[in-house]
Amino acid sequence: MDSNSRTANILDPDCPSRVIFQRIGDKWASLIIQVLADGPVRFTALKNMVNTVTPKVLTQSLRALERDGLITRTVHPTIPPRVDYELTETGRSLLVPLGQLRAWAESHVPEILKARDDYDDSRDEELLAGR
Repeated sequence: MDSNSRTANILDPDCPSRVIFQRIGDKWASLIIQVLADGPVRFTALKNMVNTVTPKVLTQSLRALERDGLITRTVHPTIPPRVDYELTETGRSLLVPLGQLRAWAESHVPEILKARDDYDDSRDEELLAGR
């Protein structure tokens, strides 16, 4: 899609907004962005705060976010080198919508877990009835 020829439309498979939406929706990216909300964070601290992410996946996610202009990577000339990651203004603009999604997810945990249990129970009953 030529950015000058059409209006952005997330439902258009050729629209770049679809890739951006996918990046923001990535579980690691959204967690990284929220961890960086309070300012620069070093790699090890970021890994510990995000939790369960492997160093390789964290590095890949950070590079993708940097490429998209959502974070910056600053290398400080120390021995050993210190690297900080920080949100750009564009990255900071995601904090409100991600905060809203987080609040929604956290407040709806009981209903969603119950729906999952109900669904699984009904599937189990269907399988038992089909014997």
